[in-house]
Amino acid sequence: MPTLNRVTKIAMKPVPRMLSPRAHSIADYLVAGAFFASAGWFWGRSKRAALGSVICGAAELAVSLLTDYPGGVKKIISFRAHREIDLGLAAMTATMPEFLAFKDEPEKKFFLTQGALITAVTEVTQFPDKPQRAEKGVRRSKAA
Repeated sequence: MPTLNRVTKIAMKPVPRMLSPRAHSIADYLVAGAFFASAGWFWGRSKRAALGSVICGAAELAVSLLTDYPGGVKKIISFRAHREIDLGLAAMTATMPEFLAFKDEPEKKFFLTQGALITAVTEVTQFPDKPQRAEKGVRRSKAA
């Protein structure tokens, strides 16, 4: 996990979990929108940074649409699993400049900031303590 994400995670630990699942979903869609908007902004200066923004935005949007929370469409991913995926997306976002070889360009700051923001939002969100019903085991219907 990149250093800024790790520092953000440590700094947010004592902060109370005050973000509801609904507010978290709104933040997720805003983050995805910021990635797509930045792709257009970066296109003229750095195609690699623009591609990184599209990749991160698509990943964030896909996870948001598939999560079982207010704002999710398909509800395939449990909200608890969404937390772990968010932390992975934050790490992926922060390492995108190195992966796509634009680590010496000014656009790198956007990706580091977005990674830290995703981590911060995840750390202040109220996630369920207990596994949800779908996480406990697969239910199978009886054969007729």
